Amino acid sequence: MAHYRRKGAINATELLDQRSRGVGTLIRHNMKVLRGILLQDSRSFIKVWSRTSKSTITYESGKIYFDNYQNCYSCVHSEPQVLYKLPQRSKLEKFEDALLCQSSVDKTLPSPSDHKPSLLVLTADNWLYRLSAETGEELQRVYLSSNHKFRYLGWDVSQETFYVKSVQNKVTSVARQAGISQSTVMHLAIFHVFPLEIVGILEINKKVFGNGVTDVVLSQGVLAVSHSNKSVKLYSFEHIVQRNLLEKLTLGKQSSLPGGKIVGDFPFGIPVNLQITDCPPVLFESCSDNGIQIGGYPWHYIFTPPHKNHKGTHHICSLKDSTMATNGIQNMDCCSLESDWIFFHPDNSGRIIHVGPTTINVRKILGELNSGLPSKVAEDFSLTTYRNNNPTSQVTVTSSGRTVKRRFHQLDDDPDQETFRMVEYEDELDLLAVVVTNGEEGEGRAHIRLHDNLSGQLLRTVDLVESWDETYRHEVFFDKDTIVLIEQKNTNFCCHVYKLKASRESVN
Repeated sequence: MAHYRRKGAINATELLDQRSRGVGTLIRHNMKVLRGILLQDSRSFIKVWSRTSKSTITYESGKIYFDNYQNCYSCVHSEPQVLYKLPQRSKLEKFEDALLCQSSVDKTLPSPSDHKPSLLVLTADNWLYRLSAETGEELQRVYLSSNHKFRYLGWDVSQETFYVKSVQNKVTSVARQAGISQSTVMHLAIFHVFPLEIVGILEINKKVFGNGVTDVVLSQGVLAVSHSNKSVKLYSFEHIVQRNLLEKLTLGKQSSLPGGKIVGDFPFGIPVNLQITDCPPVLFESCSDNGIQIGGYPWHYIFTPPHKNHKGTHHICSLKDSTMATNGIQNMDCCSLESDWIFFHPDNSGRIIHVGPTTINVRKILGELNSGLPSKVAEDFSLTTYRNNNPTSQVTVTSSGRTVKRRFHQLDDDPDQETFRMVEYEDELDLLAVVVTNGEEGEGRAHIRLHDNLSGQLLRTVDLVESWDETYRHEVFFDKDTIVLIEQKNTNFCCHVYKLKASRESVN
């Protein structure tokens, strides 16, 4: 649809609404300009900064976190600069997990601090903190519970919700020998953000969800429960809240539940106010070796049947009636140490990205919402590595004349060959950043190929200075004019930052 130009002023409400939908804003124009600059021959990505650490290094949205989120560096400037350093914390108070939280600009929130980016942090002693992402200042704190040990944080972005997950309850050998069973598997504490509000604490119980529960996640308003038999069952979280809410809780207010005190205060914390007695209706159920992914348009899901003859295949089916899509079985048929992986494209186009060591296939789903015909998985574009096509001889003759036959063929992800390692999507520039390694010259090297997201056209290549050893863990982030490489070498972590700069030739 073409945008129309109209005369007259736009009121503030309409402007904020348009901004929230990305319509008529300067940022879209600015990103288009930045993309053009980034692709100029006169510009290059230059390494500007490196740091090492004994603890995990994390990058997110222009910020690098060291020492378990205690120290924060900003990548906005020409090289990273310290934003804040928090005081050292005891082992009991250490940060267990963290999420970066940013509100949309079109909402009026109770506190000015609610509009600013914040870091949600879970501590070992069950406190949830909301810290300023710019200064580290404490904005809010909530005590979760004295009864359950919470350990993990997770986003349900579409619902502006996050959840805090407890560790799983384990039955001790002594209790098992005494015939004592444990029906409670874990607890979830669910919060809304903008502003921070408690939805409730939910108990995941074997009596309700069945034996063999191994994990629970909350995504797109759906509670997904995984079982040891590799089945995954989906439940409507909205339905669970509507049918099982004992009391609507408010942080800082007194609860009327048994033992009720101020919600979120120590040591009372937050009571279990979502008490499920009967299993909710199952929205969807399937068995898969690697979990289930849902996306596309119309809605589809991707799974791998848990049978030996289906190993390495990915099945794409309609979520409406589980009908297999035409060309719905995708198989890389690769021989490699690392398996291929497949996922719905994060650009919300409904496409599918399937990544193997030598090939990246981008597929699209063709189908109508109310059509009786099965949908079709069609090729959008593919990317391939350059390989030396001279086959390695399976027979070697020694100097003594003895013939030796090789037992194994060369692997598809052999470090001596050009191999795809990672795919990163830069949403604001609409670029795919593909990490490619090559060890033909004896030392592993890596470069990043920047491809147009719609066509797959290669637009430019960025060489990384560091050698690449596949035995170590690597993470690469491409964020507008910044590339961040984080690698783990034995017990040390290294962070390298590249920035877009004018080439020396163009400066001279």
